[in-house]
Amino acid sequence: MTVCTTRRTARFTLFMVAVALPATMLANSPSASAANSLGMLGADVSTAQRALDLGATYYDANGNAKDPLDILKGAGVNYIRLRVWNNPASGYNNKAKVLAYAKTVKAKGLKLLVDFHYSDTWADPGKQYKPAAWSGHGIGQLQSDVYNYTYDVCNSLKSQGTAPDSVQIGNEINVGMLWDDGKVINNDFTNLSLLLKSGYNATKACNSATKVIIHTADADSDAHARWFYDGIKAKGVNWDITGLSYYCMWHGSLSTMAGVVSDMKSRYGKDVVIAETAYPFTSANADSTGNSVTSGCSGYPLTWSGQAANFTAVQNTARGAGAIGVFYWEPTWYAVPGNGWDPADINNSGDGWDNMAVFDWTGHLNPNIRWTG
Repeated sequence: MTVCTTRRTARFTLFMVAVALPATMLANSPSASAANSLGMLGADVSTAQRALDLGATYYDANGNAKDPLDILKGAGVNYIRLRVWNNPASGYNNKAKVLAYAKTVKAKGLKLLVDFHYSDTWADPGKQYKPAAWSGHGIGQLQSDVYNYTYDVCNSLKSQGTAPDSVQIGNEINVGMLWDDGKVINNDFTNLSLLLKSGYNATKACNSATKVIIHTADADSDAHARWFYDGIKAKGVNWDITGLSYYCMWHGSLSTMAGVVSDMKSRYGKDVVIAETAYPFTSANADSTGNSVTSGCSGYPLTWSGQAANFTAVQNTARGAGAIGVFYWEPTWYAVPGNGWDPADINNSGDGWDNMAVFDWTGHLNPNIRWTG
């Protein structure tokens, strides 16, 4: 996930247009949601480290200033997701920063998911830029690059006592990663499969207990999801958990998401997680950078209660369909000057996600938000 306008435009071209979301449906009923439990109650807080370094303050529902991880844990979170970029210009979300914050995450009794983008900046369905250091490498060298980098980050975490509980080999890789060498062209998954195998093998060589997630934004369509996961399976790719992004304004109805989750679980015999979701609490904007999302979905107003109700519905639907986890994307990213979206200009770029965080513009938690197993 990223928040620049061009990325959002690309995403709209790659996926279906926003579909009105029914306010009620079977998947939200107690009988449907009781069929399973969510063991991975997650939050991607990749911008929190920078916010705290800049002096940001976070407050719980009672107005008490606390560490944001403690606040989220109190709201039900048990799993933290951190992205890692190879050599970002900002100096944040790189290996060193992830190693440092992993100590904090683990010290609080939280589990850790490391999200490899294999890029110096945002990687998502609309762009998968190679790291500059790998820019001239072909598919043969890229296999070694992915293996060595994945192993190095994983082993460095393990060596300091914070081995990742799970990793993502790529971020929203709907049509591949490390373009153009690892891009799926003419339905040919050969190169992508080689890269995914390198990442999987490196992770297991580092720590066999670490779960490998392969993540797409394909909760919009079972046909899209089958095309991708059938494609990598046919090439012999192994993975432990299927990861899907779901944002109702881009990926359609809860019932569609439920169908994809259920089919992915039964078709491949693997656990499924919603690796990203979020919902706005307002359409207003806190800074000079426009919001990435300016409208919501039918039945869920752009309010504190609407945001919480949508997140509850996503969790209930995912649980009812057989998923084992749901991660909220960047709940701590309220508009703190100097914590912009662009790693090449982090000081001057703004925050397009300030209306999607679960903390308001002064750092106070949405009192209604809960992660529920």
